[in-house]
Amino acid sequence: MTGFPGTHPIKADTVHVVADTLAVTMTGSIVCQGILREGLGLVELVLPDADPQQRRDLERATRYTFELRRGGTLLYQSPQLKVHETRRAGDGALIVTGSPR
Repeated sequence: MTGFPGTHPIKADTVHVVADTLAVTMTGSIVCQGILREGLGLVELVLPDADPQQRRDLERATRYTFELRRGGTLLYQSPQLKVHETRRAGDGALIVTGSPR
């Protein structure tokens, strides 16, 4: 499944992210959801607290793609996205927000 993920959260246990010079697979509690902000459709990806270097690489990235899996089954494959924002959640999770443009 590709395109815009929709407003219902997609919960996964594995994500493979390719961002600029980073390619990493993370496991844990992962959530992807489409959101609207100021009339722009965005994809919000919530990742578990990552290795500090991986986190810094994602925070510096300008573009990224990702694949979500649960139990080995592909749930969602994103198009190439432009990073709009990275921020930390209260529980330490990294939230990456992006759009196709």
